[in-house]
Amino acid sequence: MRRVEILSLAVVAWASLALVCAPAWAAAVELVMVEEKLCPWCAQWNQEVGVIYEKTEEGRRAPLRRVDIHSAEINNLTLKSRAHYTPTFILMQNGEEVGRIEGYPGEDFFWGFLGNLLEKVPVDASAQ
Repeated sequence: MRRVEILSLAVVAWASLALVCAPAWAAAVELVMVEEKLCPWCAQWNQEVGVIYEKTEEGRRAPLRRVDIHSAEINNLTLKSRAHYTPTFILMQNGEEVGRIEGYPGEDFFWGFLGNLLEKVPVDASAQ
């Protein structure tokens, strides 16, 4: 086979796999943390919540994805509005924003606000 044919077959195979797996990816629920370097509130969240987040029920329902506010990656998110502050926590379902927490209100308030956001997402939708 020629190189072009092999490359074409690889592209078709990858596209087919993406179509088969797309429903699983689309159902994903995640918490996007919009952050930036030298953000003191981001550092405080990392110390108080970040070290345990993935071990919590909330962390299992909505795994954390970090995005720098200045990166091009933030433009790939379907948001209701641009993130202006760091940290901003955006709950995403099916690739779209469900709701957000702007700023870090402290550990106690954070868990309450996140719980309110997660109530908008059916438990079975966050199953990975």
